[in-house]
Formats: sequence, C-alpha cells, structure tokens
Amino acid sequence: MKIGSREIGPDHPPYIVAELSSSHLGDINNIFRLIDEAKHAGADAVKLQAYTPDSITLNSQRDDFLIKEGPWKGRYLYDLYAEAHTPFSWMERIFDYARNVRNIEIFSSVFDETSVSLMEKLYARAYKIASFELSHLPLVKNVAETNKPIILSTGMGSTTEILTAMNVINKFSLKPDIALLHCVSAYPTLASQANLPALGPLSELLGGKHVVGLSDHTLGYAVASAAVAMGAAIVEKHLCLSRSIGGPDADFSLEPVEFASLVKSCHEAWEATRPSKSPDQAQNLQWRRSIYVTAPICAGELLSKENVRVIRPANGLSPSFYPSVLGRKAKVALQPGTPLSLDHLLS
Repeated sequence: MKIGSREIGPDHPPYIVAELSSSHLGDINNIFRLIDEAKHAGADAVKLQAYTPDSITLNSQRDDFLIKEGPWKGRYLYDLYAEAHTPFSWMERIFDYARNVRNIEIFSSVFDETSVSLMEKLYARAYKIASFELSHLPLVKNVAETNKPIILSTGMGSTTEILTAMNVINKFSLKPDIALLHCVSAYPTLASQANLPALGPLSELLGGKHVVGLSDHTLGYAVASAAVAMGAAIVEKHLCLSRSIGGPDADFSLEPVEFASLVKSCHEAWEATRPSKSPDQAQNLQWRRSIYVTAPICAGELLSKENVRVIRPANGLSPSFYPSVLGRKAKVALQPGTPLSLDHLLS
C-alpha cells in the first residue's frame, strides 16, 4: 500500500496515524494544535471523521437512540454526534493546514456519500471505513469507486462481512488497495482484550497482497508496540491535547508526550524484528573467563583448586581445560596473576 509518497507494509517502518476525532472540543484551533502535536510526535498522518449528526442518525429521544452502556452511557446518539463531529465548513482549512503548513498526510473516515464527495473535493489520498460501517455496502462501493487506498477497521465485522466488503472493493475499484485494521470496539479496551493473535488470520484473508494493522483503543502504547512486532504495518491511535479537559474520546486517547512515546516504541519494535548482523563484539571477548594462577606455584608442584581458578579476563587457557589441568605438574615457577598456558605444564 502507498499513501502519498509513503510506502506502507511489513518491509517499511510502521505507518502511525493520529486519530483526531472529537478532540477538537468544538474549536478549530484545537485541531491545528493537534496537527502540530502529531507532526512533532512523528506521526505519518492525521485522520478526521467526516459526518454530520443528521447523516448518521435521527434527532430522536426514543429509547432506541439512547446509549445504555460504555463511556457514553445515558446520552442520545444525536447529541453525542453533534458534540463530536467536525463541521464540514472547517475541512478545507484543516486539510490546507496539515498539508501546506505542517506537511503531514491527512485523510478521513467517511460515513455517507456526502462525506466521500467532500473528501474527493479536498483530494484526499486515502479513505478509512470504520468497523461500524463495514456492512454499509453502498458506502463501501462509493469509496471503492474513488480508486484510492482503503483502510478497513474490522472490530464489528464477522469474517463474512469483511470478505463481502473486500469483494465489493475488488469489484468496483480499478486498483484495489486494502489494509485491514484489527480493532476491538470497546472504549477503552483492556490489554487482556486486545487479541493481537487475530492479526494472523487477517493477513491470511488478504492473501499476503495487502497490509494489516491495529486500530488501538487501549490506554497506553504497549499493545501497539506488540502489534508492530507481530506484523502490524499501520497503527491508529486517538490523540488529544489533554485527557483532563474531557471530550467524548478522552478516556482512550493519548496526550502528546505519550503519543511521541508510542511512535518511538513502535519504530523500535519494528527495528527489533528486522534481520540484522550482531554488533562487533570482539573487544569484549577479552572479558570472558580463562584459567589463571591465583597462588604461588613452584616448579614441579601440582596444580589444584587452591592455586589455579577460572576467572576473568580471557588471556589464559579456556575454562574447558580446567578439569584436565588439575593434578598436573608445573614446568616452571608461576606467580599469581599469570594466565595459564600449556607451556607451563609438564607433559
């Protein structure tokens, strides 16, 4: 996969996406600050979510629309999305700032035809489809027809739904380029719920032709680093300015310093899995053990545990000779600190 000029895959450093989502708290200037922080932290891209509350739900107070569990318990869908959405009227300024001021890639999750149309006008170079939208095949078809790289989250999807979405992309895209992100749709996700072994089956679904990654909702960055070590080529993580100031996604977002640590940790995890030569260790060979004289020995005296030992450094006989030199006679007088050699022994 390639987004812009950046190659993405197992042979390249992990592609780190800072999910900005609702962290703007209703102020476009906060988005600019978040883009600054993402760039400073070393992220490869920032990602938005393009929807309006009316395009995603109804303004209804019926029980069907009331969230009854999780971090948004007690809120109605419309009210939550009204608070969390990024106004379409901001998008052009945000894209311009990311590209032309901070030189960082930017794209968006899309949720309906209007958001896809907006992203096309802004020349988005990739699309994200959230796991909640995986079964929304008209949307998947609409995105596929843009012929842009597509990142699919899989958290809410069955294997059948994932394969069906991929088939739609393969049918309607002239150059299908798909990444599957393993995702646990729990907010936040416990490390014990991360189920990173699922990355393997996702890779098998792609037949080795595309890439897999992780959309991470855990509270730190250890899980993301582990995912990279297990083959994740993309890591998506929520970024906020400060959890203390709140926001719909604050509980499972990283602050800027933490995000920078995530980037560093993921890159180190990737580097640790690369085949490499060991560093030159010759200079340290001298500090291995060998056989040394540790007490005065007269010519003709027997060598014993009392006058020879296996110690550092490695200038004497190898420790493997120790059992065979015990009980042999010294050819010459030897002083403590002398590295023992075969020339010191009577045959």
